[in-house]
Amino acid sequence: MEKVLKKEEWLMGRSLQELKQVAEEIGMKAFAGRQMADWIYKKRVAGIDGMTNLSLEARRRLGEAGYVVGRREPCEVQVSVDGTKKYLFRTLGGGYIEAVYIPDGERATLCVSSQAGCRMGCRFCMTGRQGFRHHLTAGEIVNQVVAIPEAERLTNIVFMGMGEPMDNVGEVLRAVEILTAEWGLGWSPTRITVSTVGVIPAMERLLRETKVHLAVSLHDPFGEERGRLMPVERRYEIEEVVGALRKQDFAHQRRLSFEYIVFKGVNDSKRHVEGLARLLKGLPCRINLIRFHAIPESSLRGVSPEEMKRINGALNAAGILTTTRGSRGEDILAACGLLSTVAQEEAGA
Repeated sequence: MEKVLKKEEWLMGRSLQELKQVAEEIGMKAFAGRQMADWIYKKRVAGIDGMTNLSLEARRRLGEAGYVVGRREPCEVQVSVDGTKKYLFRTLGGGYIEAVYIPDGERATLCVSSQAGCRMGCRFCMTGRQGFRHHLTAGEIVNQVVAIPEAERLTNIVFMGMGEPMDNVGEVLRAVEILTAEWGLGWSPTRITVSTVGVIPAMERLLRETKVHLAVSLHDPFGEERGRLMPVERRYEIEEVVGALRKQDFAHQRRLSFEYIVFKGVNDSKRHVEGLARLLKGLPCRINLIRFHAIPESSLRGVSPEEMKRINGALNAAGILTTTRGSRGEDILAACGLLSTVAQEEAGA
């Protein structure tokens, strides 16, 4: 039987307006909501008792009403030989998620999860194989950012962990608001990238309501072939996804990128390079090539470094800015496509 943790009334994950409403509900003035926001998001207090500019009576009332800050420390960490760290968090729904910290010189990126599991079913992804458990709340998403020991060192956040962010767009948008608002963490949206397999309505909403960067999982320019890798193609064809993106404004520092995992004998030919060039012609974007990390019981294979270099050069020659993403944390299963909490789920069953 699935273990579900006791529901708590988290303050983390609430907007400034919602915190003001909480203050008024327990008999405080609305401005106490901003004080709470300051403690939660800027000072990153662990508990209500730490909110020392609230009266003892106000803190007592918050506790009696069932409110907690909501900050949860990771329950496990694995460290790669390259310095990458994979943090394990317990979820409110009784499952687990992983977040990956990637240090790289002066840059420090956190890859956050938006769901426990995923229902997109991409053939090359361990999370997809795990299946879907539940959505994360905005509080659980933000908690990944504030609760790791390296929180103050972070320079970038990418929504590329477990789950499809646009399948949980409401909570992702709430989290982005908290990350970027002056009353929240105050991050520039240009330091945040949200990925999607191409869930068009939610993707358009994200672009309309935020200024974050967008990364689209492409992986094959030909719809029929892409559908064999990514079931979402049957609902949102890549031609439609690109067509929707052509209507958007990617000026003003917003970046559009396409993620492309290279599979040997599947999407690595000259025909695929030409198909990508046709599909993306005239669209201000870049392609990130990604080495495939083999997963159990899969017939998919990666290509050699020489082949990655060849494809990179061919795409750049075709007029598409292309980079090859370095592989990090593979030894602790923290690299692209390897996140899975099946072992923890089974151990806790």
